[in-house]
Amino acid sequence: MSAFAAGESGFSTRQVHVGSAVPEASPRALPIHFSAGFTFESLDEAEAHFGGGQGFGYSRTGNPTVAAVEKRLASLESGSDAVLLASGQAAVVVALLGLIDAGGHIVSSNHIYEGTRGLLTQNLPRAGVTSDFVDDVADPDAWRAAIRPNTRALFAESISNARNDILDIAAISAVADEHGIPLIVDNTFATPYLVRPIEHGAAVVVHSASKFLSGHGTALGGVIVDSGRFDAARAGDRFPHLTEPAAPGAPSLWELHGPRARAVYLRDSEAPRLGPTPSALNAFFIGQGIETLSLRVERQSQNALAVARWLDERPEVASVDYVGLDAHPHHALGERYLRGGSGSVFTFTLTGGREAAAAFVEAVELFAHMAHLGDTRSLVLHPASTSHVFRTIPEREALGVFPGTLRVSIGIEDVSDILADLDRGLAAARAATSDAREGALA
Repeated sequence: MSAFAAGESGFSTRQVHVGSAVPEASPRALPIHFSAGFTFESLDEAEAHFGGGQGFGYSRTGNPTVAAVEKRLASLESGSDAVLLASGQAAVVVALLGLIDAGGHIVSSNHIYEGTRGLLTQNLPRAGVTSDFVDDVADPDAWRAAIRPNTRALFAESISNARNDILDIAAISAVADEHGIPLIVDNTFATPYLVRPIEHGAAVVVHSASKFLSGHGTALGGVIVDSGRFDAARAGDRFPHLTEPAAPGAPSLWELHGPRARAVYLRDSEAPRLGPTPSALNAFFIGQGIETLSLRVERQSQNALAVARWLDERPEVASVDYVGLDAHPHHALGERYLRGGSGSVFTFTLTGGREAAAAFVEAVELFAHMAHLGDTRSLVLHPASTSHVFRTIPEREALGVFPGTLRVSIGIEDVSDILADLDRGLAAARAATSDAREGALA
């Protein structure tokens, strides 16, 4: 490099190479390693990377910024390893494809993100993978009855969308263990600050890191966290790709990594080959967001409880589905599993139906009308015309989605300002309902 700096090389050579040898430093903030690949000091170092996964070679298979965020997330979820991906949906896809083969079967909660439901009902069936759905997520017998000999995973959300039902994680994990299959929990709504499913027996946790983990609506990302408790004696026959050699004479992943075999497979074989690699910049934003996760979620949960109680007293509101309210059917389960609050995403239904809902979302000013959640800002969405638009009316109603239902994600703003904006929306909804009645009478 000294020859380049001394001007002994040509202009084009120097414009590429001079300054690339950065002096070592110890930044307090997580540095952003913006590079497609990384150099090796020796042939032995390259061999150690490709043969044993040591160090970093190419950002699709590993990046220092990404790795730092993965380590933090694994710790917060009480897991053994984490894999950061480009989106929450990528996390769900990679987690499932790391477990199932053609002809496999999945048992899922009926109360899940519609994108995940589409994956299970439309995409995976084309690869010969079928799914059945359980409505009562807290009923072990319902899950047990849906399991078949070819079932390879159970899937559910810790706090469901949209009824705010709570998964009985310990009970359903026990059912999964009976059959030697993993329970995968989407913990996006709760975050590890409120509940850590692995501590209650779940095998795998996934998140849309774009939501609460990032917290500011600036970055897309997803994460898979593995418990590191794969049991080959119990489940090896169901997952031969983990217990049988990938090549003649080679050791199996189980022989090499033991209980971490599933996590290693997801990291080394599934994620890099499918290619949903997160950028170092998005990993940085997610890492920055995580540093204030507990502060935000605690404040958002406090605000949400105050909002839910306030809405529950309003005549314009027919019902409030928030597990923090005593009247919610899963309130006791919520108190058992959720520590530090009941979350900040829930639905409420206006008495005036769609017309009232439309007037509400168009009148509020503090609430942003958008398909997102977990932001520092308060958000609102009308599920019947957006996320659940392709579900039948009976299906929507079974999920707690009616023409007047609105989903809110409560932010960190002053609660008095949130309530004032909600009051503005309810006034508009009330006027719209009154106009509709007068029109009907005319």
